[in-house]
Amino acid sequence: MPTLLRLAVRNLLQHKRRTLLLGAAIATVTMLLILLLSLLSGMRATMLRTATTLMTGHVNVAGFYKITSGSAAPLVTKYPVLLDMVKKQTPGLKQVTTRVRGFGKLISDESSIQSVLSGILIAEEPAFREVVELNSGKIDDLAGPHTLLVFEQQAKRLGVKVGDNVTLSAATFRGVNNTVDLRVVAIAKDLGFLSSFNVFVHPDSIRELYELDKNATGVIQIQLKNADEAENVATFLRKTIGDAGYRIMDAKPEPFFMKFEPVKREDWTGQKIDITTWQGEASYMRDTLNAVQNLTIAVVAVLVIIIIVGVMNTLWMAIRERTKEIGTLRAIGMGKGYVLAMFVTEMAVLSFSATGTGALLAVAVALAINAAHLAVSDSFALILMSPTLQLAPNFGIASLSLLAIAVATTLGALFPAWRATKLQPVTAMHSSN
Repeated sequence: MPTLLRLAVRNLLQHKRRTLLLGAAIATVTMLLILLLSLLSGMRATMLRTATTLMTGHVNVAGFYKITSGSAAPLVTKYPVLLDMVKKQTPGLKQVTTRVRGFGKLISDESSIQSVLSGILIAEEPAFREVVELNSGKIDDLAGPHTLLVFEQQAKRLGVKVGDNVTLSAATFRGVNNTVDLRVVAIAKDLGFLSSFNVFVHPDSIRELYELDKNATGVIQIQLKNADEAENVATFLRKTIGDAGYRIMDAKPEPFFMKFEPVKREDWTGQKIDITTWQGEASYMRDTLNAVQNLTIAVVAVLVIIIIVGVMNTLWMAIRERTKEIGTLRAIGMGKGYVLAMFVTEMAVLSFSATGTGALLAVAVALAINAAHLAVSDSFALILMSPTLQLAPNFGIASLSLLAIAVATTLGALFPAWRATKLQPVTAMHSSN
């Protein structure tokens, strides 16, 4: 093996131009692959972080309460008992919060908008401050009664600024129209699609609007140490809470507001618990990520095919140029297996060196992009749920990419190297090439 390595390095140095061109191509493909995977990973991390801050936990214990069979209210009644159970029995638990949910019309002096209402106790959700960036106002003021946080586009449509009053109107779950006056205490920067319809208020404002008591909430949101365990935890909680005597709704990967009409048509009354994951509550995000992932796979496949074809063509040329060398080596006793190993080792040295260089360049470019806080277009920000582009390179992505490209290019060298072993020593030594 040391002899093969020395021969490989010597041959690569002897043909510097070809080595540099092929190495640059392999390094570029590696860099592009890592950047694409880092982009996908960054999108997932950004979208997950934003979605689990604005509208969902990793796992959600919510439900519907039906006064009559034809009604549906997104409520969990007598929730403190259920909250205590969740805190004690959820595996991998990081944090638990509760939010009151609802729908209503925000009415200003100039306009009105329909909004999804989230009642948030700002003191209990430190992550909210890290994700939501304010244009004006103070986020701590949301801790007071009858307060409201809206986003930029919502404020423009309503024609309001911090300190202005708006009226929140909705029909109670008993069918009676009710209103609550709110004061705008903060205007936040837009965070894509989710910020176009979500507004945040103090939970008591929603309870007052819907005439609810203190023991009613909309959802218990569970943050896990590992978001990838969400489905397993949801399955565990469905069984655990069901065994405790609660009626559990069938699992459907949909946002809660899409379940109103189906629940209204079901013939039952009272409380049912609906346990969902972030993938279901933000299902459009999952579809977006799948589309980007499929596109990435297609691009990577094309790049790998191109580079393998390039490796094979380059090696064919190298074999033609070194026909006499191969004949001489065979004539002095080098076996066919050794000739094959020599060419494969040469390509392996080049591949791993080039992919290592490409991986380092990719990480450097990704870190530079993150440091630059590059702004994205409004249409892309709508999907990404962030005004800036963030890549998430990591050791796992870089290692897998490096290994995949290096192995693929080395394997691409097998066929031409095998053909080289078929050359007859006498014929090869008298070749004019």
